[in-house]
Amino acid sequence: MSFTVAIVGRPNVGKSTMFNRLIGAREAIVDDFSGVTRDRKYGESFWNGRDFNVIDTGGFVPHSDDIFEKAIREQVQIAIDEASLIVFMVDVSTGITDLDQDMTTLLRRTEKPVLLVVNKVDNGQRQLDAMEFYSLGFEETFFVSSMTGTGSGEILDRIIEFMPPEVESDEYKVTVNLPKLAIVGQPNVGKSSLLNALVGETRNIVTNIAGTTRDSINTHYKLFGKEFVLIDTAGIRKKAKVNENLEFYSVMRAINAIDEADICLLMLDARAGVEGQDLSILSLAERKRKGVVVLVNKWDLVEKETNTARDFTEEIRKKLAPFSDVPIIFISALDKTRIFKAVETALDVYENRQRRITTSELNEVMLEAIEKYPPPSHKSVYVKIKYVTQLPTATPQFAFFCNHPKYVKEAYRNYLENQLRKHFNFTGVPINVYFREK
Repeated sequence: MSFTVAIVGRPNVGKSTMFNRLIGAREAIVDDFSGVTRDRKYGESFWNGRDFNVIDTGGFVPHSDDIFEKAIREQVQIAIDEASLIVFMVDVSTGITDLDQDMTTLLRRTEKPVLLVVNKVDNGQRQLDAMEFYSLGFEETFFVSSMTGTGSGEILDRIIEFMPPEVESDEYKVTVNLPKLAIVGQPNVGKSSLLNALVGETRNIVTNIAGTTRDSINTHYKLFGKEFVLIDTAGIRKKAKVNENLEFYSVMRAINAIDEADICLLMLDARAGVEGQDLSILSLAERKRKGVVVLVNKWDLVEKETNTARDFTEEIRKKLAPFSDVPIIFISALDKTRIFKAVETALDVYENRQRRITTSELNEVMLEAIEKYPPPSHKSVYVKIKYVTQLPTATPQFAFFCNHPKYVKEAYRNYLENQLRKHFNFTGVPINVYFREK
């Protein structure tokens, strides 16, 4: 199930440091002056057997005319609207400020659970000073030091308690073993048109299952010998408050859809090509180990020559690199051109994602490839790979056992991944390669 935590607060209270602490990595840039985080960051946290999404937002400054602070203000509002739980951060070293009061007023309007987190509480005196934040009126207040990690465990424990239990409804159990396909992409690329083209005329044969994503309906598709669940992210509402941050809004919806899906149908506008936002969505799908099929929509509107499709495909693959082994289908959702080929390709990728290779076959193929091109030496230390096996995971992951795992270069890791893709069909599926000591 998808669960999203948004970290909000005024500038320079330690939101990015807390973000890094929750996801266990230094992804967000931190510094001692305010305004460092202008763009939002997305990450994943894993705690007590449960995982959830974390979003780091910029510092909230109301009534400012600064172009960056205005954009941040809008994004904070979107994060509050779309998140499952909100972490409101304040700074004990400065006490309660007017900006904290404004943020409190904003959060009182939401029905989402809010955890007030008082940061930089790292000694006894500050513990006493932090008591004043109870006057903000939030039910749950935590005293932490995001720099040292003090108190972060209690916050994670409480977040997990807010997450819904992993119990599926009877309707969900009907489709639990079916492939789940999510239609994702930027606004106005034709996601709604594709969904309507697939199921719009035969509503009597499909059943609607309430999705976990707000304002979203998952559609159980059973036609022409195919059966799967379509996760509809096409319903991106153009709310007045979203304005130019519709792009941020769409990413938050895409995160929820990708969490639910096995395969992501990434739709592009043929006239615009691959844009930065498309690469962000692809990166999210790859990090979450989801299969990907690229659908180039509105192909009927492009003027074509002899090799237009071939050249367009090569250009897309260059931009998608290094994860370029993905199917690319040219469609027109409006004319229903090749939309069923798109579904068939997605189901093929679903099979690839579940593919298991026997250990004997893996070693026969991969050890020969390793012998032809052995790992480069590191300071006269030679790496010898003795054995390879596929890990018992839901997605393709492989462990290569060798004498010096830490000396294997990234380029050689890519070589092994390419060899796996060359000999076994993993098209459209991210592969993880690990090196372990023999």
